[in-house]
Amino acid sequence: MSSGHKGNKAFLPSKICLACGRPFVWRKKWQAVWEEVKYCSEGCKKQKNKASKKL
Repeated sequence: MSSGHKGNKAFLPSKICLACGRPFVWRKKWQAVWEEVKYCSEGCKKQKNKASKKL
């Protein structure tokens, strides 16, 4: 089996979430905007917004 077969997630790019600090991997829905993705989930995105409003 080749290393690039469908379903092999080991070769997907990853980033670190700015809110929780955990790593997350590329998703197809982020294909067009991967460079702009900063958070691993909507929850982390909302958490970031709440934290900045309190300051």
